[in-house]
Amino acid sequence: MSSVLTQLLNDWKKAFDGHHTDDMAALFTPDALFQGFGPDALEGREAVKGYYEAVPDNRSTEFRILHEYEAAPGAVAGFADVTFSDPTGWAARVHLSLVAVADAGTWRIRQYHVSIVR
Repeated sequence: MSSVLTQLLNDWKKAFDGHHTDDMAALFTPDALFQGFGPDALEGREAVKGYYEAVPDNRSTEFRILHEYEAAPGAVAGFADVTFSDPTGWAARVHLSLVAVADAGTWRIRQYHVSIVR
């Protein structure tokens, strides 16, 4: 059986790799908190979509779930290692922390935070 975060990140990877920003944004709650590579924390699905629209469309990603746990009824949290790359050889490895919540029978990302691995 697939874990909640594995399923969410599989859907996220498919949308990210295909540069489908509407599909990526739909994986987040309307009030999601999002910290990507930029210096500013973002809030909301539209901000998440705007962030991903600025990502070059030749980038792809791989991930590995490190830990997942039930944070509360209807909430799952955890950590993953993620590597972003593109055909030019650019790559960035990050640690990703996530909180997902059950939203009308569908799991969505409520909180997303990356920190660059140096």
